[in-house]
Amino acid sequence: MSAIRKDVRYAYRRELDPMAEILPLNKAVEELIHDGAHVALEGFTHLIPHAAGHEIIRQGRRNLTLYRMTPDLVYDQMIGMGVARRLVFSWGGNPGVGSLHRFRDAIENGWPCSLDIEERSHADLSGAYVAGASGLPMTLLRAYRGSDLARYNQQIRLITCPFTGEELTATPSVRPDVTVIHAQQADRKGNVLIWGILGVQKEAVLAAKNAIVTVEEVVERLDPAPNACVLPSWIITAVCVVPGGASPSYAQGYYERDNAFYKAWDNISRSREDFQGWMKRHVLETDSFEDFQKIKAETAQEVTS
Repeated sequence: MSAIRKDVRYAYRRELDPMAEILPLNKAVEELIHDGAHVALEGFTHLIPHAAGHEIIRQGRRNLTLYRMTPDLVYDQMIGMGVARRLVFSWGGNPGVGSLHRFRDAIENGWPCSLDIEERSHADLSGAYVAGASGLPMTLLRAYRGSDLARYNQQIRLITCPFTGEELTATPSVRPDVTVIHAQQADRKGNVLIWGILGVQKEAVLAAKNAIVTVEEVVERLDPAPNACVLPSWIITAVCVVPGGASPSYAQGYYERDNAFYKAWDNISRSREDFQGWMKRHVLETDSFEDFQKIKAETAQEVTS
């Protein structure tokens, strides 16, 4: 059994006991995310799983294929630290600020390593998660007419509907090895409660072979409000308690968006040297996201002193 890859052992265990395990984040990443894996870190505007992204960096993962509808700061950090070899996405940038400088450096200069990209539209990628969650090989949509994107993305194919003769667009579904999201609460059985802007978190979890969910807290009983979403424990592999794990994005009901950090990141990430120094102090030399938050607060204090 020791020779079997850890994520395969997890799959075998889940056949026997499909309930989610409550684990430390470092153990969940160690057991489930391996070099070369296909990994999605989803969260739209809020509940972005920054803590999990940092742990993937901290553990030195390489050659990942990353999926995300809106890669922003956490993917800029992961790409800049050499985690990714390929990115599938539908928009990329520092929201409200500008470019992702580490992402651009990887594309334009191959630093720290070359990065293959597959760009798709929001409608396409969200549909691809739905198709993956449905066990389908592709998604269909009316899209890309008049666009040059199909010239650069060979995964965009035209097919003819067998019923109407209409020409449609087909693209591959997304079925990650692991999806990672952040949520507000979980109960002790591993059921997860998420509310606010949901994006494609539910679909991304359902599409994945394994799912890691970081949460603000574990509670005795979930009390979902209207329009909230409960993810049952049997679709989740690991629940990890990481208070503040979405920061600098926000978690509705817990904390606000750290707008100052999004602005600061533009300067931090512009040069390779400044970026590497920041990542070394804040991520590589810390043991957890809690340590990162302490160092980040100390750095902010140094700037204002």
